[in-house]
Amino acid sequence: AGLGSPWVSWGALMAPSPQDWEQRQEEDTLLIERILLLVRNVLHVPPDPTEEQGVDGDASVHDRVLWALHISGMDDLLKFLASAQAEQQWALHVLEIISLMFRDQSPEELAALGQGQAAAEHGEDTRELETLRQRELAERRARALQRPSRHSRFGGSYVLQGLKAIGDRDVVFHKGLHNV
Repeated sequence: AGLGSPWVSWGALMAPSPQDWEQRQEEDTLLIERILLLVRNVLHVPPDPTEEQGVDGDASVHDRVLWALHISGMDDLLKFLASAQAEQQWALHVLEIISLMFRDQSPEELAALGQGQAAAEHGEDTRELETLRQRELAERRARALQRPSRHSRFGGSYVLQGLKAIGDRDVVFHKGLHNV
């Protein structure tokens, strides 16, 4: 069955609709707990400096484990466990796993990464909005130049010949100044 089979059963156990926590058997609950403990224990292994002497850009063992968890979809399942109301019994396990996922990161670095990306996106959005604003102003100016500077403010009454009103008289149409 290979490496993927425990994750397939994990996904089947944790899928939001097929099994509610009340319908889960004791074996399923034990399996979920064992998988969470296994992931926690794998992430808890301390780094070995002698083994991780690679190039500066080389990923550490911890980073490769995190990448494998991401590729397998385990991170999505952890997010589901953390956010699902019915799965609160796993909250401490999930919290510990998330804590271990970020163990090599300092809070300042994580905050700076988020702010730098947000600032870059904000700058890009601002430039894009300014470009759109300038284009709209140019279109307005072009439309204003195309319109004649004087327009008729004539308002009055018109006789529509050939169209009969009540009786034998022609229709009289009154156009007021407010309709101009």
